Amino acid sequence: MSQAGTRLKKALIFVHRWMGVSLCLLFLTWFGSGMVLMYWDYPGVTEADRLSRARVLDAAAIRLSPQEAFARLQTDLQPDDVKLSTFDGRPAYRFRFSDSESIISAVDGQALTEFPPEMTLRIASSWTGQLPANAKVEENTEEDQWTVSGEFQDLRPMRKYSWPDGEQVYVSTVTGEVVQYTTRASRMGAYFGAIPHWLYFTPLRKHAGAWARIVIWASGLGTVTALCGILIGFSTYSPSKQYRREGGASSLPYTGQKSWHAILGLIFGLLACSWAFSGMLSMDPFPRLQGENWDSTGARLAEALRGGSLRLADFTEGPREALARLGPDFRVKELQLDLFAGEPVYLVAGERNQNRIVPVRGDVAAEFDRNKIIDVIGKAAQPHTIAEVRLVTQYEAYYADRHRRRPLPVIFVRLSHKENSIYYIDPKTARIVQSYNSHARWNRWLYHGLHSMDFPWLYNHRPIWDILVLILLAGGSALCVTSLVLAWRVVRRTLGKTILGPS
Repeated sequence: MSQAGTRLKKALIFVHRWMGVSLCLLFLTWFGSGMVLMYWDYPGVTEADRLSRARVLDAAAIRLSPQEAFARLQTDLQPDDVKLSTFDGRPAYRFRFSDSESIISAVDGQALTEFPPEMTLRIASSWTGQLPANAKVEENTEEDQWTVSGEFQDLRPMRKYSWPDGEQVYVSTVTGEVVQYTTRASRMGAYFGAIPHWLYFTPLRKHAGAWARIVIWASGLGTVTALCGILIGFSTYSPSKQYRREGGASSLPYTGQKSWHAILGLIFGLLACSWAFSGMLSMDPFPRLQGENWDSTGARLAEALRGGSLRLADFTEGPREALARLGPDFRVKELQLDLFAGEPVYLVAGERNQNRIVPVRGDVAAEFDRNKIIDVIGKAAQPHTIAEVRLVTQYEAYYADRHRRRPLPVIFVRLSHKENSIYYIDPKTARIVQSYNSHARWNRWLYHGLHSMDFPWLYNHRPIWDILVLILLAGGSALCVTSLVLAWRVVRRTLGKTILGPS
C-alpha cells in the first residue's frame, strides 16, 4: 500500500474508532427500537379512528340546512370545508376556515364556542365507552410525552382523562375534539419503539429546532462512521491472503471480537450506513428530495378536480333528503359537503368503511365517473398531455402501504413534461392521494425504500418482509454489540492510561 493510502487508512480507523465509541450505543438503540416500531406505532388519532368511534347520525334530529347553520356565524368569510357529524350526542356542522373552525348545532343553531368540563368528560367517555365516574381528570397546559409535537400547540389547553385500565383521552378545549388517545399497551410500545428510535424525549422534542438538528447530525455522523468501517473492512479483507490464527487461517488479520466485528461489518455495515442515511432524510435536510409533489401543476389539478370554491347555496337538497336517498340500512357517520368539477356533492362515510357519493343533481354512486376524472385532469394539465393512465388495483412501487390503509383502486396518471410527474387519484373522493415528481422519486427510494424496506412485492408476501427485516435488524444489533465490546476496551485502556499514567 502506498504512503498516501496508509495515511488515509489510519485516518479512517481514527474516525471510525472514536466516532464509533460515541455512536455504537445509539446505533444499538436504533436497531432494537426498530424491531418494536415494525408493529407498534407512536400513539395518535387518525380520521379513521374518529370515524370508527363516531356515533351514527340521527337524520331526524337535523333541523337546519347548511345555509341556515352558517348564517348563525354572521361572517363574510367562506368556509373551505363543511362536515356534518355527531358532536356530544347531537348532529352538528363543522365549518373550517383557513386558520379556524366553528361548530354549529344542526338541531337548534347554537354556536358551540366553549367546551366545559362536563361536556369534554362526556366526549372522552363516549370515545372509550367507559363510565365518566371512573375517570381521573388532569389539565394539560404544556407539553407532555404524548402531546409534545407542534400539532398540539394550538389545541391547548386540553383535558386529559385517565381510566383504571390505562386508557387516556386528551380533549381539546379549543375544538372540543379528541386529539390524542393512548392505552397502556400503546404507551409501552412507544417507550420501547418510537420514542428511542426518533429521539422523541419530551425535554428534547419540545424544542423542535434543536431536536431536528440533533437527529440530522446524529444520523449524518452515523452514516460517516459506518462508511469508514466499510472502507476499512474492504481494504483489510483479502481472500487471496490467509492470516495465521489459532485453529486455522483467516482472510482477516483479526482474532476474537475484532474478527467478529469485521465479519459482521462486511455483512451488515452497508445496511447500517444506508439506514443511518435514510433516517437523516426523514428530517428533510435536502428540500429538493421532499416526499410529495405539490408543484403548480399538482395544485392546478387538485383545484380542477374540485372545480371552485364551496358555495352553500348550491346545496339545494338538504342533508336529511340526501340521507333519505341512501336508505335505512346505510348507517351514516359523517356527511361532507364538497365539489367535483364544480358540481355540489355529499361525500358520505358510513359504518364498516363504507362510502357513498350523493350528488345534489344525480344518482347515488359508490365512486365518481372515472372517465370524467381523467377528462378533468387532461384539460387542467394543458399545455402538457397525459402520457399514461391506468387503474391501480394493488399496491405498487410508488403506491405502497404496509398497513394496507391507502385506498384502492386508484387512478394512475403520468404527465408528459420534464418533471415526469405522476398522480394517484382516489375515484371515491376525486382527490389526489399520492404524487411524485422526478426529485421526489429519489426520496421514495432513498428514504422509504431503504429505511423501511418499503417494497410492495415484499408487503404482498408477508411474513417474508417481517422475517427479512428482523434478520437485518438482528444482524445490525449484533454488529453494535461487538462495537460496544471494542469501544469499552478502548475507553478502559484510555482511562487506565489517564489514571495510572503510561506504563
